[in-house]
Amino acid sequence: MLGDPRRPRAFTAEQYLKSPDEMAALFADLPEALENSVEIAKRCNLELTLGQNRLPDFPTPAGMSLDDYIRQRSYEGLDERLAQLYPDADAREAKRPQYVERLEFELGTIVQMGFPGYFLIVADFINWAKHNDVPVGPGRGSGAGSLVAYALGITDLDPLAYDLLFERFLNPERVSMPDFDVDFCQDKREQVILYVKDKYGHDAVSQIATFGTLGSKSVIRDVGRVLDMPYTYCDKLSKLVPVEGVKPVSLKKALEMEPQLKARYDEEEEVRELFGLAGKLEELTRNVGMHAGGVLIAPGRLTDFCPLYRAEGSDAAVSQYDKDDVEAIGLVKFDFLGLRTLTILNEAVRFVRRHADRADFRLEDLRLDDPKVYKLFADGNTTAVFQSESRSAKDLEKRLKGDTFEDIIALMALNRPGPLGSGMVDDFIARKQGKQKPEYFHPDLEPVLKSTYGIIVYQEQVMLVAQILAGYSLGGADLLRRAMGKKKPEEMAKQRAIFLEGADKRGVEKALAERLFDLMEKFAEYGFNKSHSAAYALVAYHTAWLKAYYPAEFMAATMSSELSDTDKVRVFIEDCLANGLAILPPDINRSLHRFEPVSETEIRYGLGAIKGTGEAAIGAIVAEREANGPFRSLFDLVRRVDKRYLNRRVLEALVKAGAFDALSDHRAQLFASVGAALEAADRAAKSGGQVGLFGETDAIEEALVEVPRWSEPETLLQEKSAVGFYLSGHPFTAYAEEVGAFAKKPLNALEPAREPVVMAGVAVSLRTQMTRRGKMLILLLDDARGQVEIVIFNELYEQYRHLLKEDALLVVEGKVNRDDYSGGVRVTADRIYDLAGARTRFARGLRLSCNGESSGRKLAELLSPYTLEEGGCPVWVDYRNGQAECRVRLGEAWRVRLDDRLIESLAGWLKPGAVNVLY
Repeated sequence: MLGDPRRPRAFTAEQYLKSPDEMAALFADLPEALENSVEIAKRCNLELTLGQNRLPDFPTPAGMSLDDYIRQRSYEGLDERLAQLYPDADAREAKRPQYVERLEFELGTIVQMGFPGYFLIVADFINWAKHNDVPVGPGRGSGAGSLVAYALGITDLDPLAYDLLFERFLNPERVSMPDFDVDFCQDKREQVILYVKDKYGHDAVSQIATFGTLGSKSVIRDVGRVLDMPYTYCDKLSKLVPVEGVKPVSLKKALEMEPQLKARYDEEEEVRELFGLAGKLEELTRNVGMHAGGVLIAPGRLTDFCPLYRAEGSDAAVSQYDKDDVEAIGLVKFDFLGLRTLTILNEAVRFVRRHADRADFRLEDLRLDDPKVYKLFADGNTTAVFQSESRSAKDLEKRLKGDTFEDIIALMALNRPGPLGSGMVDDFIARKQGKQKPEYFHPDLEPVLKSTYGIIVYQEQVMLVAQILAGYSLGGADLLRRAMGKKKPEEMAKQRAIFLEGADKRGVEKALAERLFDLMEKFAEYGFNKSHSAAYALVAYHTAWLKAYYPAEFMAATMSSELSDTDKVRVFIEDCLANGLAILPPDINRSLHRFEPVSETEIRYGLGAIKGTGEAAIGAIVAEREANGPFRSLFDLVRRVDKRYLNRRVLEALVKAGAFDALSDHRAQLFASVGAALEAADRAAKSGGQVGLFGETDAIEEALVEVPRWSEPETLLQEKSAVGFYLSGHPFTAYAEEVGAFAKKPLNALEPAREPVVMAGVAVSLRTQMTRRGKMLILLLDDARGQVEIVIFNELYEQYRHLLKEDALLVVEGKVNRDDYSGGVRVTADRIYDLAGARTRFARGLRLSCNGESSGRKLAELLSPYTLEEGGCPVWVDYRNGQAECRVRLGEAWRVRLDDRLIESLAGWLKPGAVNVLY
């Protein structure tokens, strides 16, 4: 610790790089030492050959070359694929020449460029995965445009059916290594990597290093730790650093953007010291990590090609070179990526196969023209559907009303900032719905542009237009596409001349050719890789099909994949409820670790989604229950389950989540009895079931601790602490009747209005973002019937910061406007109140009913702590004794804030029915 003056200092002032003269002076008595160091340096020599690809040897049948083997495997695979695509033999033979021509062209290119081995290696580990129950994605990136890849089983989408181009993946006019990115089920990806290690040798396979840097937030925490500053102190400073996009800004920029951070920097010497050191270390390398998917397969021992690194305590070696340096020395990187959606699909399919009529169900057999699936997209009902969950995606789906697979491919490509901001999306939708007439520019371009209604959406379309109208080869067209993306003026001028000359030779008018080139140049900026869109559209279609036909199975699998992310689980549960599914509560005698579908419309909550439990503990509980029957009580569970897995934290979390409610609904009593149950189980274990003098045994005493029940709000808050959200009820419900007196509309019924609207709910989440006006808060308010995001600008945020806390009941007065982007409403806050403030603002008065035994002095004593000089609520006293009655309004000095504590104290002094807030 730098803050410790007695720390050991293992360095001296002499430890620096000395000059030649200083070294000569130091070794004046031994000059040969310096001469020898020069000789050693001369003998040290390493030559690295760069740019030469080094592929591992792929084993082939005896006497067969790689070129012949890839041809044989490709034709065998093509026969299998054609049989699947065209079950009718006549139709199959009619189509075969088209596929054979494409296959021959691709094979010729692959062989000419020397890449048969690469394709065979990739095909080998992908097909191993498919035959060993490891889900593999249908394709990713431009590789989905290769028919050879489709025939070999690398991809699962017919490239000819969707105009996917091989040259977009492997261009014979631009020699570069092919690069298949492969998606595997994230839970089983390691099995494939282990297979590759076993096949090519563990000393020839490794993953690739990454180098983490000290970002602005982390460097504050790290330097603070070394300076022995309290963690909470540094954490608060770190959280003040603004974030732009997904990356925190630099320390220097943070001081300019965040006034609170600048104020602390100016006022606190510790902050200045911390930032002084942190600024010198910012963006330096902090640690060595492992690339998410990159795997090296060398043609021999990896140490012959690059140095390796093994982290302390780890058996896995990684290259010391990063991915760019690895490619520079010629080693081939294979990307083994983990995709959560494949894990979800695998589990959902397993659930579906439990149905007697679906025992052999396969996603690959689904038709891509199911109206029910397209209705799901058209309704925007795509929470949990792959690549379709964002607000912009749902909005686009609802506007487009797609009804073909080509429309789903387009959705994948169009839902990005470039196309959304360019106006092309609006034109696409208008043409799809017949409000605008498609324009194809030239009759020859209609087949290319018809699927996108005359709009250039994909990079492949740019290439095809160049080929058809200007005579480019598809390889040359790919170079044109790349040039358009880089926007180099001299290159663009050269390509424009080639395009116009080629178009002129084909009889295309110069004005049309000019216009088309300009359009291509514009859309190249937004154009997306159709091969990637098509492959991911297939995954999206599969997830949508499962949600449409087997929603309980699909959503159970989806929620099980996010057990540790309670925010996502909450979103999925809300979607389940909106789609008519019931979520059965966690149950110690029925739940498993993961979510399970128990009927077509019911899902049982997974115990693994409860915070603080863990897979080992839940596994032990379930194993004991399945072996020896249901648990009778908390004490019975503690007695029976192995104590290595069960502790106070796990049991308390299960109680707070309601997992014991079927045994006892008194959660407070169970929570208070956890310690007693653990102690009783320990005593029983120590006694070993000994028999006493008169034959009695040491049975566990199952007396629960007597404590009051939790109130409903307390029950829900405890539940939220364990589950991450409110599961069995909603805290707003207790206040709904009173709040309804001034917040007239529930959140799900908000409509644009000229006048300010009063809204109420519980603060579910609060997040800040920086704007030109300073910090802006986005509050998510929930009233159990709906949710709405409310924008709170900087001035208001600072004014009401003390009220803005998660789980707080808030009343917001603000403007409700139409949001043209989402089609919903946009809410901006003007004033914010807690419940006491809202009562005080909106109540006509507080009426107290007193009898002759009431004391004016006592009333003054109770009211005085809550009196307000301005804006308080008037108080009326209805006084009645045996002789007379009257109503008295107290003076202006007795206007009060209607705090819960005031109402409770008045009700305790009088009686609950004698205290009424009038609205």
